Amino acid sequence: MKPILDSRPLLWALLAAPAALIAWLYATDAYSYGQVVHVTGDTSVRLLIVTMAATPLRLMFPRAGWAMWLMRRRRDFGVATFGYAAFHLVVYLVRKAQPGLILSEGMEPELLTGWLAFLAFLPLAATSNDASVRWLKRGWKRLHRLVYLAAVLVFAHWLLEAFTLTQALIHAGVLAGLEATRLVLSRRRPSPANSR
Repeated sequence: MKPILDSRPLLWALLAAPAALIAWLYATDAYSYGQVVHVTGDTSVRLLIVTMAATPLRLMFPRAGWAMWLMRRRRDFGVATFGYAAFHLVVYLVRKAQPGLILSEGMEPELLTGWLAFLAFLPLAATSNDASVRWLKRGWKRLHRLVYLAAVLVFAHWLLEAFTLTQALIHAGVLAGLEATRLVLSRRRPSPANSR
């Protein structure tokens, strides 16, 4: 049976729907600035976890159709991660509005880590397309290892900013567990020479 989410436009409609709802709630004053910043940040982090979970889950469940689907769509989830991070940043910039204030706050560790994470996401989002994969060839994979640095910076930003430290630690623990699993399972995979 073909999964319904094999339709890319439908997947993107589902990924964009929360952003549209958040924007509408903020525009109608149903959401405060703090709520918007919190929800967009949380959504971005959760999508990042889904994106980074694709490989370890594929290694854990090599025959599962849903794991294969997630691997095929991980770039979509990665771009959505960037989209919610951009939403998070734009709301902050519009609220602060003063370049001097933005610059001074940006030097504080809790915000500096966020800025650096966003800068790391920029080339990843810009090259998350088939044309970039063809153009960069092997360099594409090397470039996209930046996601690990971005993830560390994202969680440093969240931990330093967190009002609910437990939630941030749980999410960081989930991602760390998935990545540890990926490392262990990828080392156990037979090499091409041994699998012939």
